[in-house]
Amino acid sequence: MDDTVTSRRNFIATGLAAAAGCANCSCGKNHTHEAQDIQPTGEKVKLLSVDGEVIEVDRAFLKPVPDLPKVSNDVERQGIAGKKFVMVIDLSRCKNVGACKEACNHAHSLHPDHNWIKIDAMQDAEESAPYWQPTTCMHCDNPPCVKVCPVDATFKRQDGIVLIDSDRCIGCRFCMAACPYSTRVFNWGDPQVPEPLASQPYSCESSTPQKIGTVGKCDFCPDMARKGELPHCVSACPNGVFFFGDMNEDSVTNGAETFRFSELVRDKAGYRLMEDLGTKPSVYYLPPVNRNFPFEPANENKAQPGLT
Repeated sequence: MDDTVTSRRNFIATGLAAAAGCANCSCGKNHTHEAQDIQPTGEKVKLLSVDGEVIEVDRAFLKPVPDLPKVSNDVERQGIAGKKFVMVIDLSRCKNVGACKEACNHAHSLHPDHNWIKIDAMQDAEESAPYWQPTTCMHCDNPPCVKVCPVDATFKRQDGIVLIDSDRCIGCRFCMAACPYSTRVFNWGDPQVPEPLASQPYSCESSTPQKIGTVGKCDFCPDMARKGELPHCVSACPNGVFFFGDMNEDSVTNGAETFRFSELVRDKAGYRLMEDLGTKPSVYYLPPVNRNFPFEPANENKAQPGLT
């Protein structure tokens, strides 16, 4: 139970050490003096205590989690033991702000013409209202991309995440042809990775630095998950569209709200794209009902909604 609570708390705090909230308590003389020197900001952060209760701590008393040492390629390919990561996208909340795309592009230093998250205008029927649909890699449990890769460059980890090892990728693009969701992009030109990132060793978990002649895609930000933090798209979205969590723990969160995954999908009629293909996606959608925002076309250049 303690492990479950700790894991959920880490996700809600988005990488901040909740234990630092003890700075206000009498945990020792040195800690007391440190707390007296800290000036509260007035900004409260909600956390889960070890007893499972929601508490509020001033952001000034939280300390960032230090960067963890890089793991080996073998460990990156194996994944995080005991986890089964899943994402839920609430279509009723999406306003096409684009913060998710901007955060993803910046974190992975993508080419300016590339997006790993696509937001399309959708419409189910002529009589229904259009809506915005973010699309990421589905991280399928039965991924066709993995089956066709001749060099084991794209692979599935034990925690459910499908990644690409650009050090192995030969640019054949078989995986792009096999993916029914069209979520992969090919680096035809120089990704224009800035220094000093360009000189760093390639990491499967961060998918950086991107390389010319290789395939890239949404990776669920496993480097963030290893630190107990949320993917960049989840934490960047101002409307709480994206929920991320652990199916084994039966918990997903957008940083401000936490739900039991099974109950959320059941009660909100969650579904997966193209389930009839047998790919078993790890991304679930909540239908665009009781919407928070009316549909507004982004600009004149946006394609008009098409029937799905």
